[in-house]
Amino acid sequence: MSDFHDAARNGLSSSELEAVLRQVGAERYHNRHPFHHRMTSGALSRTEMQAWALNRYCYQAVIPRKDAMILAHAQDPAFRAAWRKRIEDHDGEDGWSGGIARWLHLATSLGLDADDVKSERLALPATRFAVGAYLAFCTNRTLFEAVASSLTEMFSPLIIGERVPAMLAKYDYITEDTLAYFSRRPEQASRDADFALAYVLGHADTAERQQQAIDALVFKCDILWAMLDALQHAYGEPGNIPPGAFRPEPAQ
Repeated sequence: MSDFHDAARNGLSSSELEAVLRQVGAERYHNRHPFHHRMTSGALSRTEMQAWALNRYCYQAVIPRKDAMILAHAQDPAFRAAWRKRIEDHDGEDGWSGGIARWLHLATSLGLDADDVKSERLALPATRFAVGAYLAFCTNRTLFEAVASSLTEMFSPLIIGERVPAMLAKYDYITEDTLAYFSRRPEQASRDADFALAYVLGHADTAERQQQAIDALVFKCDILWAMLDALQHAYGEPGNIPPGAFRPEPAQ
């Protein structure tokens, strides 16, 4: 993998910056992770699939909160009007009919208890730390860096396109209804990515800001990668589930 630390040292054109950002995704996005490859090959146990859904819920649930932090930094009403669609996508118009609710449906369809999932108490410590780091980044860094960190959405349709057909084909307990969350995400992610990329390219007017954009995207890819590292370590062979984290029900 490339070292992107000094990628913008000499300054980049807009097209060159976009190429570097896409290279970050090509090399560091979590569709390259072994856990994802095991998922798409049909190799995950049901426990691993449940653990993935439960832990990923923590990430899904924090998305509208991090987007609210981004809105708090934004002084441009037009930017806020565009960005708040992300919150509506995840919370729904009534607060509980959007993407988070659909992810909860995914988790409960896999046999998890809704209250356990929503409480996040059974999530891996590493998951909670990663999600907290992402929220802190979007709260404490500049608006520009927070927007740049969202550019993982550029690669979301790719991983969904790999994941959904494989899950339907490889796991007989997973149905299209189970995966209803994903039906809207490619369109939403593409819309969001187009807006964020245009913003970043339009505001990356110095080599320093270009490097900030690259570093922010690397950071976000690292967050997603670390979450799968934690799942692989805890639930893959030989398995090392930390105290208090989700464990499968003992066989009767």
